[in-house]
Amino acid sequence: MAKTKVFVSYDHSEDALYKRLLQAWDANSDFEFELDSRGPNVAIDSSDAVVVKAALTKLMKSATHLLVLVGEKTAASKWITWEIERAKQSDIKLKLAAVKLAKANATPAGLFNVGTSWATSFERDRIVEALKVATNRY
Repeated sequence: MAKTKVFVSYDHSEDALYKRLLQAWDANSDFEFELDSRGPNVAIDSSDAVVVKAALTKLMKSATHLLVLVGEKTAASKWITWEIERAKQSDIKLKLAAVKLAKANATPAGLFNVGTSWATSFERDRIVEALKVATNRY
């Protein structure tokens, strides 16, 4: 079976701790996380964003899944909204999974009604299960 390659979408300023945990879990032989640790530090509507979008698209095209870490500011993030929408386009078509970092966090609109698989908590086994469910849904 091919290794699951996961592109992780998260708020780089608020949720970096969770990114580091995912990197530690990457030792699991069942899946691999593709993390862009540079983080877009340019406005999504700036001219510099074109270069960042191209780099993110390249990473997404090498992945099989998009995992969205739904933090407090995720739903309002223009970058995360762009990543979710880009992941659903026909040239990429990633399987979608997500996990709320706190129950009260708002879900990004792009995750509704598209078969997103949800992890019930931010635990390695729950996230692995959500990725497996996403694989079987598509």
